[in-house]
Amino acid sequence: MQQTDAAVAQVPDLIMPERTSGYTKGHDTREMILRTALAILIDEGWHAMSMRRVAAACAIKLGNLTYHYPTREDLVRALLDAVTAAYEHEFDAFLRQEGLTPAQRLERYCTLVLDDIPALKTTRLFPELWALSNHDAFVHDRMHELYARARAPLNDIIADMRPDLARGICETLALFISFAMEGSTVFAGHGKPFTGQMGMIKQIALRGFADLVRDYRPAAC
Repeated sequence: MQQTDAAVAQVPDLIMPERTSGYTKGHDTREMILRTALAILIDEGWHAMSMRRVAAACAIKLGNLTYHYPTREDLVRALLDAVTAAYEHEFDAFLRQEGLTPAQRLERYCTLVLDDIPALKTTRLFPELWALSNHDAFVHDRMHELYARARAPLNDIIADMRPDLARGICETLALFISFAMEGSTVFAGHGKPFTGQMGMIKQIALRGFADLVRDYRPAAC
């Protein structure tokens, strides 16, 4: 398979919602808080990301932090929203070009995800939160919301490629492709044993996903 000519996208760490009211300083403070919390999560893990730790790292008082994010849950919700927005922005930009076939959009979507796998943020942040989701219902729900939003463009691409399939089947194919890509993080993510083989893994994955979507036939009942 020959890749489309889109340049490899670099997913930003997070994108803040546009300021609709209030002072610019407050918006900047919220962004500083979220970037600091994200850095702590990546470098030190969930156990280190207490409200006091984030406030200290931002060089602000705890009361100033809780003014913007009253609870740790509020902080995590805002952080994951900003991280998800960054991916949604890149998916939109990567797929927006007119004239792309559904198959080309599938390749672009999967290329973006697979190229992001070896990033330090991706390797440390998402497995950390998925592990935590096994024991924390709040994080569990937020992670599934995040991934549902990230899969939405893939659901639509597969539906465009295979209009003969029921929407539920298209969504299951998208879910499988998401499983396959995200699972590579523990093997070929940043600093993992097979990071150097990610280029070949990506080639195999892109061809395999295209063949799967094009040729899939539901099993007869």
